[in-house]
Amino acid sequence: MSGRVRVLLVEDDPLFRMGLAMVLRHQPQIELVAEAEDGETALALANRHRPQLVLLDIGLPGLDGRQTLVRLKQEHPEIRVLVLTSREEAGLVQAMLQAGADGYCLKGIGPDRLLTVIREVSAGNGWFDAKVLAQVRSAFAVAPSEPPANAAALTEREREVLGWIARGASNPEIGRQLHISSGTVRVHVHAILRKLGATDRTQAAVLALEKGLIAPP
Repeated sequence: MSGRVRVLLVEDDPLFRMGLAMVLRHQPQIELVAEAEDGETALALANRHRPQLVLLDIGLPGLDGRQTLVRLKQEHPEIRVLVLTSREEAGLVQAMLQAGADGYCLKGIGPDRLLTVIREVSAGNGWFDAKVLAQVRSAFAVAPSEPPANAAALTEREREVLGWIARGASNPEIGRQLHISSGTVRVHVHAILRKLGATDRTQAAVLALEKGLIAPP
């Protein structure tokens, strides 16, 4: 995507919020439009600033992260929401996905990696930490009892790309690992989604893991 990504940061821990805000403000591709420490403030700031992406904690005072996410998606369905939390319980992951989360990161993620994920999610891709990918399966109802009919048509290169998608790698990262261009990676991703009948990268990875098309990351 072109231009700077407009981000609203929602985090109740003041020290963590301050440190993350400092990192975001020093990134030329990101514009930190506002910060909030609770859900109600986050909703008001989303109305005022119309960010492209909300970086959302779960353990918020008042409206919790799930309630805030539901309201955000109801009022601004175009806004992408990336959950950033230390919690990885299966039920919570599923609840956030069902509420409309576009990505799910754990707070141990490094700054450079987080910036890559922000760009990926704001560009319309799903992204989920490898530690919670196993929890994502039950949130999708697309996996049939047998692999999709076109799954056998995946080429060796497409399976390699799919394996890196399951690890949460972005297109540029996949390109570097496989020594191909980002444009070529996009072509492979499009073919993978079509052959698996998946609507996005995360769904494709979950389906592939569930049906044994690739090894777990």
